[in-house]
Formats: sequence, structure tokens, C-alpha cells
Amino acid sequence: MAVTPFTPFASLLGGIIIGIAAVLLMLATGRIAGISGIAARLFPPYQDTELTGRLAFITGLIVAPLVVLLVTGRAPVRTVQSSDFALIIAGLLVGFGSVWGNGCTSGHGVCGIARLSLRSMVATAVFMASAFVTVFITRHCL
Repeated sequence: MAVTPFTPFASLLGGIIIGIAAVLLMLATGRIAGISGIAARLFPPYQDTELTGRLAFITGLIVAPLVVLLVTGRAPVRTVQSSDFALIIAGLLVGFGSVWGNGCTSGHGVCGIARLSLRSMVATAVFMASAFVTVFITRHCL
């Protein structure tokens, strides 16, 4: 069984940074920081004129580990103990699920709950319950 380290301070700092980024995006553009929606709208047909902002947002997600490496001298540690193939499959399933659920953890979980959206609360409860069941099955049954 894989042991997941308990990192309350790093997790708190990450949550604060995500919250600040979501608020800044809302203030600057009036848009929700839903990463799946931002990524999906990078591909045609383009529905608005915000392609540059979307590219900047996704680029920031990709470049962030490089910034950590430059600032601290150490790359962020990959703590997921799965094969690259399993991670690709998991990413595709999460992408499909976020499109099917009309949002993802950042859109529903961070922004939607903060706006007291009932739809986002239900969506977050469903994908968190699914995550709990998945972790239980993979760690205790397989």
C-alpha cells in the first residue's frame, strides 16, 4: 500500500495560492477559474476573444514547477506512484468526467462552492465521493 505523506503547511499554502489566483481571474476577467473549461476552449471553434488569456493561464500551470525549481533549486517531488501509462489514462478519464460534469474541481470545488452554487456543491460531493471510493478500492481491494 502506498503511503501518502501528511503535508498540512504545503497544502495550506497551495490552497491559498489557488484561491488568490481564482479571485484575481474573477476580478480581472469576470470568469470562473475552471481549468477544464479554460483548456477545452483552447481548441476551435473559438467562442470568444480570450484565447491569449487562456494560453497565459495554462502556460502558468505548466511553467509553475520550473519557477519552483529556479527559486528553491529543487524540482517539485512527484508523489504519485503510478506508471506514466496509468497517469495518461487517469488524465483522459478526468478530462472526460469534467466535460461530462460541466466543470472540474477548480470550477465547482473552488469557485462554485465559494459562490454558494447548489449545483457546484452537488457536483463536488459526487466527485469527492467517487474519489474516496476509488482510493479505497485501489488501496484495499486490488
